[in-house]
Amino acid sequence: MSTDQRFGDLGVVDEKQLKLLMRDWRRGRADRNIWQALSDGYVMVFSIVLIGAMIISSIVRAQQVVAVCDTDGCIAARGLLPWAAVAAVLAATLIVSRMFGPVVASAAEGFWLMDGPTDRRTLLGGRLVAAISFALVAGALLGALIAALTGSPLVAVGIWALAGGFGSAGLVAFAAAEQGLDRTWIVTAVQWLIGAVAIGTLVLLVGGAAGWFALGGLATLSVELAFIVAGVGLLLIVVAGFIAWRRLRGVRRQRLISGGSLLSGLQGAAFALEFALIRDILVEAKSKQRGHVNPTRGVGFGTKALVMRDVQRVWRQPLPLVTLAATVVVPYAIQALGLASLNPPISALVLMAALIPFMNSLRVLTRTKGLQRCFPFDPAQIKTAAMVVPAVLALLWAIAAFPAFLGLAGGVTADPLTAAASALVTGIAGFLGAVRWISAKPADYSGPIVATGVGAMPPGLIFSLLRGFDMVALVTLPIVFGWSAWISLVIAAIAFGFLRSGLDKDSLLEQQEEQKRMLEQKKARRNGTAAPKRKIQVQRRR
Repeated sequence: MSTDQRFGDLGVVDEKQLKLLMRDWRRGRADRNIWQALSDGYVMVFSIVLIGAMIISSIVRAQQVVAVCDTDGCIAARGLLPWAAVAAVLAATLIVSRMFGPVVASAAEGFWLMDGPTDRRTLLGGRLVAAISFALVAGALLGALIAALTGSPLVAVGIWALAGGFGSAGLVAFAAAEQGLDRTWIVTAVQWLIGAVAIGTLVLLVGGAAGWFALGGLATLSVELAFIVAGVGLLLIVVAGFIAWRRLRGVRRQRLISGGSLLSGLQGAAFALEFALIRDILVEAKSKQRGHVNPTRGVGFGTKALVMRDVQRVWRQPLPLVTLAATVVVPYAIQALGLASLNPPISALVLMAALIPFMNSLRVLTRTKGLQRCFPFDPAQIKTAAMVVPAVLALLWAIAAFPAFLGLAGGVTADPLTAAASALVTGIAGFLGAVRWISAKPADYSGPIVATGVGAMPPGLIFSLLRGFDMVALVTLPIVFGWSAWISLVIAAIAFGFLRSGLDKDSLLEQQEEQKRMLEQKKARRNGTAAPKRKIQVQRRR
């Protein structure tokens, strides 16, 4: 029996009127007056103007810096850098589209709308257009910004804006068309292909700047490829967008609700500016999507068992290891672009982001105090054991990046001792930044708040935005200023001691209370007024 036959006696559903009813219900329960709305609008406009001024200032400075780059290899590298960056933007677009939908619906809508006799194509058509439009605007802005920061002329900035906008929008339409069939392997394959293109472009950039091979007319070819990307994206918007609109009726309700639930959870964490919580939500969603894994028996005893468990986790999920290996290209590319003075902090930030997926055990043990107390070890020993595998990976990354700081890939050359010190400090800074980011406590909203230009905020929230970045800046800035590398190593050793011991406000208060209690017991025993031990009384059942 068809849907029309089952619900024919109840009347025909008008999806347009249903959407208008939902909009009236939502707008009729607004919790802000006109003055609050105007105040929020003023803050938004002021923020846009402030951020825009910062971006324009950065573009002007970048144009002045890249004006010094006048060699053939450097000019060709500048022409290839937007190509790699736009390819990375396209790969990120596919990742986000596959993660959320790209067409989503809330749990309430899936409960009382999607199960009814409604046409899902009428209800979800606007959301499909909104997703494609948002990808078009965001991709165009990112493409133009990247091209402007690399010193490209105004015409090239417009070309890369078209490539980023149409390419991102076309890929969103393609992902929406695949969502109608509940098929993800094609989107994943295209995502890996575009990521490989981005990494290969960076390799070409480094090799050309180092003089390993001549890039020739690749700089001009990159502009032609931008036109090709824009054309293919426009074709996908039309063809794949129409196919996606036709397949909206067959989109599974569970697929829509899962993306909406994930999006709402991320919005709640984003409002609190808790980026570590955002990552926890994404990891949980990925684990649910994976379903189950084959259990693996632990190896070793004592703290060695914790270390070996991290090794087994790396072996079970090798994708973060591939990402870490791909980030080795970054210091070579920065050195090839002539930004040798900024190579340690930028490379350390990239390494910090690549090392965070290897610290899941440290995240769980630092956030779950009850689980940490179950181990017969000191908390510092547990944290040290959880840091062993990321520390070894950071050391291997520093060894692989040593030729970049040596100047073998072009740019400013340095002696072996200085290059080794820079590579080691960069690896340590990235490692400490990842530890700081993953093990920091959330912001405390129970204390006093501070008035800022964007509203009242707790002090812990202000500092939580800088965690990880503060360690990178603290360790690498001495090298940027031209000071001795020993200063950075001493600062890194002190920072590692604090991160290992985990000395924060709560732990200090607990230690103070424990010492005070032990002192009172000692005084009571000395004066002979110690309270007798109470016997445990068990009441028997009558």
